[in-house]
Amino acid sequence: MPLIVVTTSPRIPPGLLSHQAWQALRSGRVLTASEDHPQLPYLAEAGVEVTVVTPDPHRLAGEAVTETVVWLAGDDERFMRDIGHAAIALDEPPVIEVVPGSYDLPGARVLDLVAVMDRLRAECPWDRKQTHETLVPYLLEEAYEVLETIEQGDYPALREELGDLLLQVVFHARVAADFDMDDVAAGIVDKLVRRHPHVFGSVRADSAEEVNDNWEAIKAAERAAKGEETSLLDGVPLGQPALSLAAQLVRRAERAGVPESLASAVGQGVGRELFELVRRAQEAGVDAEAALRAAARSYRDRVHAWESRES
Repeated sequence: MPLIVVTTSPRIPPGLLSHQAWQALRSGRVLTASEDHPQLPYLAEAGVEVTVVTPDPHRLAGEAVTETVVWLAGDDERFMRDIGHAAIALDEPPVIEVVPGSYDLPGARVLDLVAVMDRLRAECPWDRKQTHETLVPYLLEEAYEVLETIEQGDYPALREELGDLLLQVVFHARVAADFDMDDVAAGIVDKLVRRHPHVFGSVRADSAEEVNDNWEAIKAAERAAKGEETSLLDGVPLGQPALSLAAQLVRRAERAGVPESLASAVGQGVGRELFELVRRAQEAGVDAEAALRAAARSYRDRVHAWESRES
């Protein structure tokens, strides 16, 4: 006879179980170790009787030899390993079958992050007192740490740094008074679908350039529909590093056909020289910000080498 283990995900609403799980739950005596298992009210409503027992792997494995036993699993991975060891120790071990009642979809762990952030905001004095303004330094710091791991090619560390950056997004969504994380996600989903008609609609785009042109046209149409005055430089964040800012302004302007003469002799002194260097880098297809960062890293390494020789 089998021992059927029904597993469920705490991130899926209770009661939403697979057809195979419902069949298993009606195939034999159902046991669980948790009296507050979230599935219990829904199983009771469906007429499935569940007995809460003290976990005993040897007894459970022995009973499954002579009858079908269904184990409604919870957060008891160690207990399940013990059941496996107990079954193997028997002369005639029962067949152990695992039936997924529900399982996580991609992105489900983000729900855990939202739940943790809710609790921190309610119970942690430091998290509770933060505002959008006080969190800005952490947002910038985490973004630059992501950039650094990418520049270093340290992709194992990138996962952790992306998590730290994601925390800042969830934190800001939790601090907000008039929207939440669902609103944030819904907004970007709607925007991505709207601005990718070649994926989600009937528009055809065969190159990255066509995709970009469609994006800009759709964005301009959206602003016009809102009655907003549009400029080809709208949406360029002035708070970004100066080299990146200059490069993005030049890129936007040149794409729209702005006369090249407008980029001549802007600013004064060093500022004028730097802007001209950025424009020249743009013409050569070079990211001025990345190039200067690479040069700065090279200088850092040379200073470290000099320190080692001098010490």
